[in-house]
Amino acid sequence: MDALQVVVTGASRGIGRAIALRYAHAGWKVWALARSEEALRSLAAEAPEGAVQPMAFDASVPSQVESVAQRLAQEATQLRALVNNAGVASSAPLAKTTLAETERMFAVNVTAPYLLCRELIPKMVQNQGGRVVNIASTAALKGFKYTSIYCASKHALLGLTRALAVEFASKSVTVNAVCPGWTDTDMLKASASHISKATGRSEDEARQTLAKMNPMGRLIKADEVAELVWFLTTSPAAAPITGAAYSIDGGEAVA
Repeated sequence: MDALQVVVTGASRGIGRAIALRYAHAGWKVWALARSEEALRSLAAEAPEGAVQPMAFDASVPSQVESVAQRLAQEATQLRALVNNAGVASSAPLAKTTLAETERMFAVNVTAPYLLCRELIPKMVQNQGGRVVNIASTAALKGFKYTSIYCASKHALLGLTRALAVEFASKSVTVNAVCPGWTDTDMLKASASHISKATGRSEDEARQTLAKMNPMGRLIKADEVAELVWFLTTSPAAAPITGAAYSIDGGEAVA
């Protein structure tokens, strides 16, 4: 029997890499999407032989996303899960937030997941069921200053999640969102560097500031997010869960 298949975007690093490896080591075939071909080759080398099928694409270019999604709809014959993890973030006061940055953020954080869902959910319906997880953020659940467009894009992703959950509930396809707090990834390193340059504090002090936003006083681990995604996409206990937004943030979203 052919291995079950999952599509993971932003699979070359951070949360996406942890998710891709979780499936690969469990015997799934992983269609791993990201911009960097070199990073995808590194991912494939870390996984069991043949488990990872790299596909380079730029999530900020809708035509590329659409083309890849249509190819996957044809080639991913045993598709059972889609994890829309690719995302971009930036921070700036509203007056300094450019239209170009707004368009890029919505292209990656909203349009790319929409296009992949549009092409691949019908494939799951054809396969008698499947599960979608959209990696959102605590910024999908509350507002943070200086991140108006990032928050708006993640709120939009959560809205898409809830609407699709209702649309496909009767067709054995679940659609959920996972909302991590500050997670120890390259994106966090970039944020810490930005804070350091803006405030004069060291990057280590900036990391500690971000960790303190979590009431547990620590950063989330990428592997912890991967385990939650694994549960939502594979566990029989998750079969009736759809339209949900799971915070994994040490209590940040409710603090």
